[in-house]
Amino acid sequence: MSTPSLDGGFSLTLKRNCSISPGGLACVFGALAVAVLAIGVGFAIAGAWLILPFAGLEVLLLAGAFVLQARHATDYERIELDGGRLSVEVGDGPSVARYELDARQARLGLEQGRVTVGDGRRELEVGRHLDAETRAAFAAELRRRLSL
Repeated sequence: MSTPSLDGGFSLTLKRNCSISPGGLACVFGALAVAVLAIGVGFAIAGAWLILPFAGLEVLLLAGAFVLQARHATDYERIELDGGRLSVEVGDGPSVARYELDARQARLGLEQGRVTVGDGRRELEVGRHLDAETRAAFAAELRRRLSL
């Protein structure tokens, strides 16, 4: 969402579209792990004990998938234009990087579905969490704001 400021600047936060919260996903993975281990224990009691190590391996792989998904569930990009400065903050997993560009020298590029913004010294990709149609609209709005 764009939030206008009094001097014509704006702020935009782009986030991943997560259909389930990390807590909800933990509950689903927990239920799957319990079911897998219960089935493994049932087979082990019936004499097929070799099933149990594979059930344990499956639970470990489920836990790994949960950790990978949870690390990037809150990824975001925050783009702010205020007072002649273009700030881009990128939260990617546990790391956060902040870039400052001079808005008057900023150049916007849109090629092969990628939106880039740069000032000659560096170039950053923005809008990674948007679909192609929304990314094009975002690029047009950012281009309009930078040319004011």
